[in-house]
Amino acid sequence: MIQIGDLTFSFSETLVIAGVVAAALLGLILLLLVLTLVRAGRSARMVVPLATHLDALSTRVQGLSDGQERLAGGLTHVSEAQVAAQSNMLKLMEARLSEVSTRMNENLSNSATRTARSLGDLQQRLETIDKAQANIEKLSGDVLSLQDILSNKQTRGAFGEIQLHDIVSKALPRDSFTIQAKLSNDRRADCLIHLPNPPGPIVIDSKFPLEAYEALRAADTQWELNEAAKALRTAVRKHIRDIAERYIIEGETADGALMFLPSEAVYAELHANFPEIVREGFDLRVWTVSPTTCMATLNTMRAILKDARMREQSGAIRKELKMLHGDVERLVDRVGNLDRHFTQAAKDISDIKISADKAGKRARRLDNFDFEELGGEPETPVVALAPKQG
Repeated sequence: MIQIGDLTFSFSETLVIAGVVAAALLGLILLLLVLTLVRAGRSARMVVPLATHLDALSTRVQGLSDGQERLAGGLTHVSEAQVAAQSNMLKLMEARLSEVSTRMNENLSNSATRTARSLGDLQQRLETIDKAQANIEKLSGDVLSLQDILSNKQTRGAFGEIQLHDIVSKALPRDSFTIQAKLSNDRRADCLIHLPNPPGPIVIDSKFPLEAYEALRAADTQWELNEAAKALRTAVRKHIRDIAERYIIEGETADGALMFLPSEAVYAELHANFPEIVREGFDLRVWTVSPTTCMATLNTMRAILKDARMREQSGAIRKELKMLHGDVERLVDRVGNLDRHFTQAAKDISDIKISADKAGKRARRLDNFDFEELGGEPETPVVALAPKQG
């Protein structure tokens, strides 16, 4: 139960309970309203600086927004500039790459061309080297063959004869010498030159004392040198005496002969270190010649042959000269006749020119009707006709 003043209420009553609840609620509401008002006053007092702060904050936000817009515009400009710079950079890089590529292609092409040319030159040089190698091998074979030839006396003699024949055939006419000519003593000369008397036919015989010369060149000691010199002296002296005995025949050949040495070295060795052998050859009228001096001697013989043949043909030459003199005299007469014809032709042309000038003058006068001037000239007399016989 509840007692309020004089009134007493029981909780068992429904209305009483509802009223109490309603009153409690109303009081609670009022309390809440009071509290709300109190708090609203406080909030109002607190809202004023907050609003100010919010205004400032709004201003700053607006400034930030404007700055953001300007920053966005700047970023856009920077982005556009960057895009343009990137585009220009790309174009420049493409141009540079194209130029570099072009130069690289040209360099590669030039390098390929130079390489191909170098390879071609190298190929040609290799071919030249191969040819030279083949020539060297052939020359080596020829040298070996020459050594084989020179190592045998018979083949060496044939070699000297062939060389002698080659020199003589180049220096003299074919009918002026005979190879392997047989003499009256049944000896065969390597070459017989048909010179006129004097001196008469002269023999050239080929000799090649190679063993003694090689021994002389290969000598290491004084004893070996002396022995080799003795052998060379003996060999050459024997050759000279054989030529003097076999190929100098009185009344058939010249009173001298030539010994042909197919080696300039052997010839120089004889004249340098064995002058007594050379003088002995002079005494026996056997003159030693090398390929070079043999050619000079043969050219002298050629001049002798030419002079002899000129003397043999002197009669025919005089006859030809006489006939030539007659031809020249006839030519002089005919030239004189031709000159007279030309002189007469010149006179006739001069007379024709005079007549043409006169005819031209008359034609001009007739064209100008200048009869008085024509009348002044003496008239041609008229010849009277003879009377007819009745």
